Amino acid sequence: MDLVGVRSVSFSYGGPPVLVGIDFAIRDGDFLALIGPNGSGKTTLIRIILGLLKPSSGSIEIMGRPSGEFTDWRRIGYIPQKATHVDPFFPASVEEVVAMALMSNRKAWGSAGRGEILRVLRQVGMEEFRKSPIGRLSGGQQQRVFIARALVTAPRILFLDEPTTGVDAETQASFYDLLDLLNEREGITIVLVTHDIGIVNKHVTQVACVNQKLVYHGSHGDFCRSEVFRDMVTRGDHLIAHEH
Repeated sequence: MDLVGVRSVSFSYGGPPVLVGIDFAIRDGDFLALIGPNGSGKTTLIRIILGLLKPSSGSIEIMGRPSGEFTDWRRIGYIPQKATHVDPFFPASVEEVVAMALMSNRKAWGSAGRGEILRVLRQVGMEEFRKSPIGRLSGGQQQRVFIARALVTAPRILFLDEPTTGVDAETQASFYDLLDLLNEREGITIVLVTHDIGIVNKHVTQVACVNQKLVYHGSHGDFCRSEVFRDMVTRGDHLIAHEH
């Protein structure tokens, strides 16, 4: 089943085109890496899918409905770039940050909501830090808190935009293992925007490569054997990929 359909999407900020004729689907259960060089339009494409930008042409379908008619946005989790760059003096605890995702639903503020907050913090290994100020956590710990915040609304699909920038390799590996558990055990579709998929080669099942146009969409293994990948390596693009 297609959770997201990107149908011939083009976009411009008023100058040269940023995206041209992008057409692919994100299927239920995918662990998809959306890759491409810096400035290739990856973040713009995600913002279009999320309804934060309107395409110049083409359309988006979400869970079988045109994006303009889709209303159940709590089923889509999103962690933007630099989400973990938190002011160390920001006056909110871990559980308060997670609870912010429930603010639009007053019914969720009761005991059931508090139980759900504890459940997702336990799920990401952060329950013992629930009273800690968010700004005093490490970057890797903050990542997990923002994952919990996205999970508390029970999403079917989770978008993460360059989530491990500035995080050491060991923390990255642990983070991607967590995403794999969410994908495999919880059935959450994962879309990871990145320029480096080497660290996630154990987990990614699909790759979509964007460079203004969609230059590849298919399995991770086929991508590693593709001419697109060889061309990127030859050009020296900052991209690492390894076969499973």
